Amino acid sequence: MGMLVRAAVLMSPLLLCNAFLNLTGPNEINGVWKGSTTLPCAYVPVKDFVQQTLVWMVVHDQSSGTIFRRDGSGDHILLSEYRGRISVLKDAPGNVSLHIQNLEISDRGTYTCQVTWRASNNSLMARETTMKVEVVKVAATKPIIRAGELGLTVPAGARTSLTCVADGSPPISYRWFRRAPGGTALLLSSRAELAWESLQPSDTGTYFCEAQNRVGAGAVQQSDAVELTVTDLPTTTAASRRDVGTSGTHHPATDMPVTAVTPENGVGYPEKNYTTQSFQRTHLSLYLVILIAVVCSTVVFLVIFLIICIRKPKEAQVYKVKCHNSRAVASSRCESTGHYEEDIPFSDNNYVMEPMEIKRSEEINMRENEYDCVGNTQESEYEVGDTV
Repeated sequence: MGMLVRAAVLMSPLLLCNAFLNLTGPNEINGVWKGSTTLPCAYVPVKDFVQQTLVWMVVHDQSSGTIFRRDGSGDHILLSEYRGRISVLKDAPGNVSLHIQNLEISDRGTYTCQVTWRASNNSLMARETTMKVEVVKVAATKPIIRAGELGLTVPAGARTSLTCVADGSPPISYRWFRRAPGGTALLLSSRAELAWESLQPSDTGTYFCEAQNRVGAGAVQQSDAVELTVTDLPTTTAASRRDVGTSGTHHPATDMPVTAVTPENGVGYPEKNYTTQSFQRTHLSLYLVILIAVVCSTVVFLVIFLIICIRKPKEAQVYKVKCHNSRAVASSRCESTGHYEEDIPFSDNNYVMEPMEIKRSEEINMRENEYDCVGNTQESEYEVGDTV
């Protein structure tokens, strides 16, 4: 019994491997020339098995080799003709599909997907699957027209587009036409998309497109025609139509709420009322500028006024008065000459003014009057002298 249990334990990883580690993929793949395709290869991951290597190999009519290898050192593209055109998804456990871009006729052949796992007991196990790839040239199919988000009935001023889509081997060229009166067609564009930045009622009409490639003798495929209808703006917004651009914003001239038409869906939004808030904000900004200018002017005036008041004029001088009694002079004259001289009237006093130094401008020294001569004591002569 012990030997049977041990054998069952040893065989259980192998049984799980056979049950889950099977590569799945189709037997045949048809790719379009100049297009892209994916060669599916997948398995169900098992807990005790870790992927060690992934190898994609190809067998052409006259050559064969390994085109892709993934191991512990990274991804490697081994054939130069596949570089820049093939890739395998990363961080997708169990998905090892090969993606090929820009298919060439020489890419046809037999492709093999091979995966190797390492078990918890360090044993290795490999599985592989093979598929045949054909690369064909496909003529352009009849194109279809895809309208924009607003559909085929669009309000005036909105932005929309029509896209022409066709299958087939690239490159595919497209042309857009507008049906004119009399059954003629007017060529509008040579691109897959026909777009309008701002629809006008005159854009209402019938449109169709054509698709063509170099396969099938260059046969031209024409789509079914579609009718594009451009409706006028609502009455509430007709007055401000010039202000309703592709962005859906406007500036009404009244305070009444106006329903705006937006290019996202072409319908009005009653809950979004556009009033003269922007107009009021403009006047508020103007008042704010005027207030700032007045405040700045007031501050400048105050600064200039303070400077004038505090600053002392350079030419300001302080004068000191020296007083001499005229009687003293008269007395001296009497003693020297022996006769009396007439008193000098008060009105004839002479004043001499001399500036003092600025640093002593706050001090005025008065000298003591000398009265020696008999006479009118009120008559005196004053002399202003410099007190240094």
